[in-house]
Amino acid sequence: MYLPIISRLPNWLSNIKYLSNNAKWEQIFSHYQELTRTQLPLHFMQDPSFIHPILKACQNLSFFTDGYSIHASLIKNGMFESYTSVQNSIMDFYVKARNFEFALAIFDEMKIKDSVSWNVVINGSFNQDGILSNGLFLFSKAVGTGMFEPNVANLVLVIQECRNVYEGLIIHCYVIKRGFCSVSSVQNSLLRFYVVDHGVKVARLLFDEMSDRDVVSWSVMIGGYAQNGESQVALGLFREMVWESQNDVDAQIMVSVLQACISLRNFRVGSLYHGFVLCKGLNFDLFVGNSLIDMYSKYGDLDSALEVFREMPQRNLVSWNSMLSGFVHNKKYVEAISLFCSMSEEDIQVDEVTVVNLLQICKHLLDPYYCQSIHCAVIRRGYELNKLVANSLIDVYSKCNLITHAWLLFSLVKDQDTVTWSTMIAGFTHCGLPEEAIAVFKEMNFVRATPNTITMVNLMEACSSSGELNISKWAHAVAIRRCLASEVVVGTAILDMYAKCGAIDTSRKVFNQISQKNIVTWSAMIAAYGMNGLAHNSLTLFQEMKSQGLKPNEVTTLSILSACSHGGLVEEGISLFRELVQDHDIDLRLEHYSCMVDLLGRSGRLDRAVDLMETMSDTLEPGASAWGAMLSACRRYGNSELGIQAVSQVLQLEPSNSSVYILASNMFAAKGLWNDAARMRLLVKEKGVKVEAGYSLIHVKSKAEKFVAGGTRHLLSHKICYVVEQLHEFMQLDNVDDNIFLCM
Repeated sequence: MYLPIISRLPNWLSNIKYLSNNAKWEQIFSHYQELTRTQLPLHFMQDPSFIHPILKACQNLSFFTDGYSIHASLIKNGMFESYTSVQNSIMDFYVKARNFEFALAIFDEMKIKDSVSWNVVINGSFNQDGILSNGLFLFSKAVGTGMFEPNVANLVLVIQECRNVYEGLIIHCYVIKRGFCSVSSVQNSLLRFYVVDHGVKVARLLFDEMSDRDVVSWSVMIGGYAQNGESQVALGLFREMVWESQNDVDAQIMVSVLQACISLRNFRVGSLYHGFVLCKGLNFDLFVGNSLIDMYSKYGDLDSALEVFREMPQRNLVSWNSMLSGFVHNKKYVEAISLFCSMSEEDIQVDEVTVVNLLQICKHLLDPYYCQSIHCAVIRRGYELNKLVANSLIDVYSKCNLITHAWLLFSLVKDQDTVTWSTMIAGFTHCGLPEEAIAVFKEMNFVRATPNTITMVNLMEACSSSGELNISKWAHAVAIRRCLASEVVVGTAILDMYAKCGAIDTSRKVFNQISQKNIVTWSAMIAAYGMNGLAHNSLTLFQEMKSQGLKPNEVTTLSILSACSHGGLVEEGISLFRELVQDHDIDLRLEHYSCMVDLLGRSGRLDRAVDLMETMSDTLEPGASAWGAMLSACRRYGNSELGIQAVSQVLQLEPSNSSVYILASNMFAAKGLWNDAARMRLLVKEKGVKVEAGYSLIHVKSKAEKFVAGGTRHLLSHKICYVVEQLHEFMQLDNVDDNIFLCM
């Protein structure tokens, strides 16, 4: 009864092979079902190649249950163990069905393993999550059998999964020995391995030896140089490719080139390569467009970034986020909010990056309501578990002085990382709670979280705010134990901490111990002398810095001008101001002009201060700090006419600044304008301005004692008041010998 059916087997087999070559999986499976309905035993199938197309059809159609049934039938009929090729097909089916454990079990039970068997299991091991190490082990075991013939596919996978240079060099030697060193895909895999794990120098040696470089080879090398900060070399290699190679530039290479342009921060170079993108028609590529937006945003040319964004035929969420980040990075917060509204109108689903950008807007606008609204959106979308979002929320709440909200959110974060702890420490410090910040750091050590450079800098800032010299010394010791004190950033924070605690000699010792000083370190030490009233030391150190070939920047300029201002070195300050502008081409900012106004105002040169404010750059207008310095000078020298103008300007710029009202009231009172003085005091109450009392900080037995103006709560207040009164009375005596004060 089987003879008519058996006679049809050759036609069935040839038809299935034809359908397999043309990927007609549904028709193959239909033939298989027809065959099973004939109830023909599988042992009549004399050709094992009949099995592989059917299993491949099950795999491509995701009919895994049918594949399992075929496996069971083959075992039942004895077909499975009779042919290695059948076992290989079943093993390959299980690999593609992502059931590598079954495939590995079959492999282990095989009595005869051929080269195909090894290739199937090796390739399969590299495609499984969590068991990548098996691939290298199996590959080395296969090589040891002497019967293994590797193919290009598993060599590429093996190279990709090498975990260190030693493994990579062994595979590289094997590639050369087996004659695969001329295969482009293998060479490119080796290039990528060396770029990622051993640096571009070794990769360049291999690249220079390649006789046939394709576009992938150039892309790997150019991208490697761009990612390793060697932007000039990356662009030079790109030009070499364009001039000498027959390969067309693709989008991936242009993305690497634009990344190199971003690192160079050269607007002209970036614009030239944008022109090249337009000539090659690559501006329609989504990734190239996103890179162009990022490049122009980093250059500060938001008009060009926005033009690229609008001309993109296709945008994804990265495009929107890149444009949004550009606005935020360049402090265009109104435009950023407008863009976000456009996202909502076009029904673009935001992600964590969008939320973080919006939170940056809150941080600069200091809008608590807006921050809480975004927090609600975060909870609704389920982003509260994202560490980046949680850390940003803690930071923004702290900057908005909602420290209770920040602490509550910090307490709810599971598995706080180093960034979370550092952000909370910085938050307490910003809100004037240095003791709490230090307590958080101690708790961080208690749970054995590892502080990093940023953590230590935040801790030093907290110690600076506390003014406690003993605490500062403890923090310094912690940095030494953590082997972080030698880092220039931490060392600079330490010397600044000691300077703010009044220990200027210790600060200088720390400065001398920093081996690799940068311009920030020098600027911090110059500022340290200035804040401690040692303006001449600041000038000496400034000259020493220049003698070592370091050019002052904007921060150095502000530090030295501030030192001259507080030290009363008017002529020196004016001379330095001119020198820095003319000889060093310093880009003057509002802070520099404000500092010069303060310097001239302290010395009574109000007319020159006014002239300076009127001759500021066209792009700058006098800010609250400049007018505040002018107001302070007017109060000191009794110029109420100019002082009234300064009061008007400062109140317009900073209506919630309590010091303005106090200065204005004192100025009017000194002139006998009691009604105006009372009006200033009344405005404070009407506008609900919080008046922050001034305080003095002195060290008594290495402990910082804080005395608030008008306060009587401190235990030593009455004693200090009594001593001050006695000194005042003593100074009124006519026959006081000046030498007595020298003895005191």
